[in-house]
Amino acid sequence: MSWGQRDFMVPGRSLAVGDRGMVAASHPAVTLAAVEILRSGGNAVDAAIAAIALQGVIDPHMTGIGGDCFAIYAPASGKPVAINGSGRAPAKAELGWFREAGMASIPDDSPHAVTIPGAVDAWCRLSADYGSKGLDEILAPAIHAAENGFVVTPRAALDWARYGNRIERHQTGVQVYLPGGAAPAVGGKLGHQALGATLRRIAREGRAAFYEGAVAEEIVSVLKALGGLMQLEDLASARSDYVAPISADYRDHQIWQCPPNGQGVAALLIARILAGFDMADPALGEADRIHLLAEATKAAYRQRDALVADPSFRPFDINALLSEGSVATLRSRITRERASAPTDFDMPVHRDTAYVAVADRDGNMVSLINSLFFAFGSGIYAPRAGVLLQNRGSGFSLVDGHPNAIAPRKRPFHTIIPGLLARHDKPVMAFGVMGGQYQATGHMQILSGMLDRSLDIQQSSDAPRSFAFDGALTLEPTIPGSVADDLIGRGHRVVWADEPLGGFQAVHIDASRGVMFGASDHRKDGIALAA
Repeated sequence: MSWGQRDFMVPGRSLAVGDRGMVAASHPAVTLAAVEILRSGGNAVDAAIAAIALQGVIDPHMTGIGGDCFAIYAPASGKPVAINGSGRAPAKAELGWFREAGMASIPDDSPHAVTIPGAVDAWCRLSADYGSKGLDEILAPAIHAAENGFVVTPRAALDWARYGNRIERHQTGVQVYLPGGAAPAVGGKLGHQALGATLRRIAREGRAAFYEGAVAEEIVSVLKALGGLMQLEDLASARSDYVAPISADYRDHQIWQCPPNGQGVAALLIARILAGFDMADPALGEADRIHLLAEATKAAYRQRDALVADPSFRPFDINALLSEGSVATLRSRITRERASAPTDFDMPVHRDTAYVAVADRDGNMVSLINSLFFAFGSGIYAPRAGVLLQNRGSGFSLVDGHPNAIAPRKRPFHTIIPGLLARHDKPVMAFGVMGGQYQATGHMQILSGMLDRSLDIQQSSDAPRSFAFDGALTLEPTIPGSVADDLIGRGHRVVWADEPLGGFQAVHIDASRGVMFGASDHRKDGIALAA
């Protein structure tokens, strides 16, 4: 049950406390860069973009400009707004084309797995609409790291070693990401000159530097050489969308999520199901809580997998799904004594993500998540531009009639979900849980720890985790064997996690006292810092 190289399961981090801004991210340099933006007069939007851009340089297996982005911006006064920066399939991506080619699924290292990267457009739009600094200053930390080098931290080195073989499949990125033919060790120093040059162009020219001209031309050329369908027009027409967040109540709070094509609705459905159980009951043991979360997860994910897709193609009534009548039916099927039948998952496993939470001195908050999907995405790299391309399109189905079946300019189902917690409709916490499929469950595991068990955000992050998914109930190794035996007795197929479940970051504002708190998961390299 050991994860090796480092014991990620030793909790006990201090809660970060401040009153002039707060940042939490999964890499210490990322947190510090965002704090410095805040200290220089920038707002939460400036700091969040600076943070995630830097993380794309120094955690390239997790995120980057070749990926996608979702965010919720919560102004200190006014309503939260969400942005969907997820990419679409190319205009030529007809389901019939794939079926005529004899394909049953889209390989995760295929050019067909590359949807149009949406992150850069989302960053530029958020910056223009809500930021206070120019892109030149916002992107400066990322540019500096790319051009002058950075050192590799422990969790990054572990993931790099585990998944670096994905870069070898297409070879063009080996020199950059596997110097000397191997993943860098802890303390190894790397740079990325081509990426630095592209970030400089984006800082000068905005989104056009990525979606038009030389960078776009190289991306299309690289994909076409591999048989891909993407055209220059697909990139030029890419736009992120502002969308209204969706919400559900839980313990006198409101949980806000981005609407589909992401899985935020699954987190809300888990919340609605668990709201009918007394999760604060001191008589509940650890096995009881894990069991109830597992059963709520299975019920919610069945609905998620049947319904969630690009709403432009397959809309559904979210209010009806979250209504008391619908939720009561799902809840009534859960018993304390016995596990329900396991559910198999028929899409690719979703893995790697970077998340940042920021609050500025005025109380504005940003919850932002950015991802390449798999570690190092598709492994397809445009060397002159320094762009590593995501593989989100491998999550499309090639089954006619499936809600997530590929179609021209369709967005695939997404797991990456930034969260926002409000009380009496006043935003109080920006939070996220990296970890692919685990994210919706992880949101509620954290929130239940806070709202049902009165844990602070760092304590709730430190607590052992579990995840019911794809026919198994996975437990982190710090959960006692006696708890596992109890769960097996209820009918769960228990397995032990061979890597940490997710990575949590959050900033919380106590407006009544004028204090801010931050938490950063000990399962990652990151830190929460006050500005």
